Amino acid sequence: MNNQSIKETSARFFNRELSWIEFNARILDLAKREALPLMERLNFLGITAANFNEFFMVRVAGLKRMARNSPELRDASGLTPAEQLTRIAERARALNGIHNTILNDEILPLLKERGFLYVKPCEFSPAQYDFAKSLFDNEIFPVLTPLRIDPFAFPRITNLTMHAAFLLKLIDGITPLALVDGQGELFAGELPLAAFVQIPATMPRVVFLPCQNASHWTLLDDIITRFGTRLFPGYSVEETLLFRLTRDADFAVDEEAGKDFINAMKEILVMRQTSFPVRLNCNDTSARLLELLKSVLSLSDEDVYVSRGIIDAAPLREIALNAKHSAPEALFYPKWERYAHPEFAEAETMWDAIKMRDILIHTPYQSYESVVSFVKNAALDDSVLSIKMTLYRTSGASPIIGALEKAALSGKQVTVFVELKARFDEKQNIAWAERLEKAGVVVVYGIVNLKVHAKALLVIRKEPSGIRRYAHLSTGNFNEETAKLYSDFSLFTANTEIANDVILFFNIISGYSALQTMKRLSMSPADLKDKIIAMIEREIACSTPENPGLIIAKMNSLTHEEIIAALYRAAKAGVRIKLNVRGICTLVPGAAVGAAGAAPAAGETAPPIEVISIIDRYLEHARVFYFWNGGAEELYLSSADWMPRNLERRVELMFPVLQKDNFERIKKILGMYFSDTHNAFRLNADGSWEPVTRAHESSRAQETLHQLYKAQSRNGESPAAAFEVRRKG
Repeated sequence: MNNQSIKETSARFFNRELSWIEFNARILDLAKREALPLMERLNFLGITAANFNEFFMVRVAGLKRMARNSPELRDASGLTPAEQLTRIAERARALNGIHNTILNDEILPLLKERGFLYVKPCEFSPAQYDFAKSLFDNEIFPVLTPLRIDPFAFPRITNLTMHAAFLLKLIDGITPLALVDGQGELFAGELPLAAFVQIPATMPRVVFLPCQNASHWTLLDDIITRFGTRLFPGYSVEETLLFRLTRDADFAVDEEAGKDFINAMKEILVMRQTSFPVRLNCNDTSARLLELLKSVLSLSDEDVYVSRGIIDAAPLREIALNAKHSAPEALFYPKWERYAHPEFAEAETMWDAIKMRDILIHTPYQSYESVVSFVKNAALDDSVLSIKMTLYRTSGASPIIGALEKAALSGKQVTVFVELKARFDEKQNIAWAERLEKAGVVVVYGIVNLKVHAKALLVIRKEPSGIRRYAHLSTGNFNEETAKLYSDFSLFTANTEIANDVILFFNIISGYSALQTMKRLSMSPADLKDKIIAMIEREIACSTPENPGLIIAKMNSLTHEEIIAALYRAAKAGVRIKLNVRGICTLVPGAAVGAAGAAPAAGETAPPIEVISIIDRYLEHARVFYFWNGGAEELYLSSADWMPRNLERRVELMFPVLQKDNFERIKKILGMYFSDTHNAFRLNADGSWEPVTRAHESSRAQETLHQLYKAQSRNGESPAAAFEVRRKG
């Protein structure tokens, strides 16, 4: 997988945005793999498309704004905003072409072979034509609103909404209604006769057609363009174009302006729908309509992404959902069960189990039900006095929300920190906050100018021995749905020092409490960054040629320049560094860096830093940091990536894994990732990523983990006993 766009950057840092694009190139690589089940390949195409939507709404929009306001500003890789935009467009357009080719030339023909035939309107059978026409006449037509184009009022095109454009011609002998401008004069404009129709977002995009012994389907878009002539009596349709506009969504509330925060957030949601255009996706059916759109929207060729046939694979995941009930299992990944936690089964109550030992949860291999049950039990337990937790993102029908409501209604003190600034989940979080408040929950709406991204839950319980504190800390959100897809670690503990630190944490983020020193937890933006850098520097001090230091870190993204500089210094001092970075990585493996990040002396070369990325059926989401520390090993879990936003503009937590069996279990899991030869990619010093392969060795980390948890469940073993890595010899 070559990447020419990253290579010509600073010797010390890769460009953040181009690195993000390469992450999606790795996802796209899985969509190309013929060995993967067909519906999973289709799903990876949909993930890529959805990821790029957010990327353009936020990152590209921000760069466009920067190009206007600070055109000379250069990023860590040495690129100006304009240079970044040019390279982004070049690479994104190339991947859009690959995406289009995989979909049209590979996935659709394979779907056809399996009986899932995409039927275009020109290919409808008589029965299918009658079905589509009836559907249009009775259900679609009443919903549609055609909007004409004139020079005084261009139709509003909302963000990420599919539209159909029609180029019209007046039928001979028909007298149209006169168009009048604002001065009362007849308008004889030079714009072509054209109109837009919004594809209804309330209707399924995939339409299944009548067919025996197969599953024929078409798109709602196709039906509307085929029968759209009915929308324009007296006109013929000369050309059509399907398109979707991406608008700027990189807005932030002025949190110091004194406005009502919830109403201000609601205003942001409205602004996203009509902000400035960033990208235009369309098919290739009308050059004239495309030129019209570019002109009226002030878009350049760099902003336009033309696709052959279907524009976006994301809606096609409806086919996979529909096929789940009837299609052969071979079209999907084998079903992997989520296993229960034997530690809870061995104790009379959850409280007893947690008092006996720290319990490590590894989702989705292990069930998230224990977390849901923890909150439900706390809500119903008369001995529970108080529940405190943070909510960043949760599911649409969250049982945790329901349990918190019951707890508050039963008289318990319940405090929830709802982060309204969780981008693209603001609307849902506002609804949760208002619902919780109605039940009597004390809701805190985050912190001014900071996002509360930490994942913490605390239960205070009155027991015969006195007040007992039970904490749950996690690398992922309190969301039982994403817990089926995201690989995360979380920890139940009654450890007194950790639980007391969690109390301090909640006091800090809820009131006027000054920052206090915690014994076990580190919190950003207070001391987390300094703690990480200090541990890297400690590794340098402990490292010797005979006994070199070792840092192993797993995270979603690595972009923090100070931490990267510290890692360079560690590598130069002989510390072995192994990084598992799923997404963005601006660190250059093997970068030649002198002391304290200065330019290297002639001939100096730092030892290589190994960087891998795992892309597989589960989204790797856990943040894990290991330090050799001269033999006194330390291992931490965290909600924070090593990025400026996490360490300087968000409230995050890092917590230690103290219990030996949990420690060894996670350490062995880290080793599995660096042994993966199926879904691992290695980052090269020139910015390219290549699949990891080893002769006579075959290992897939996620499958190995599934098999180990399966064996543990069957044999009744403790998790630590089951975790012995076996490799093919």
